[in-house]
Amino acid sequence: MKYDAAKHHRRSIRLKGYDYSQAGAYFVTICINGGLYTLGEIRNI
Repeated sequence: MKYDAAKHHRRSIRLKGYDYSQAGAYFVTICINGGLYTLGEIRNI
């Protein structure tokens, strides 16, 4: 499949002006296998 800029355009979800190189809290959500959580359990800690 050839690259089509109009079809394969992705916009950044990063906040403009935010310095991501600084320490901070980041949340990562990983869903695989049809949206089922198969890598572990979700807990509120």
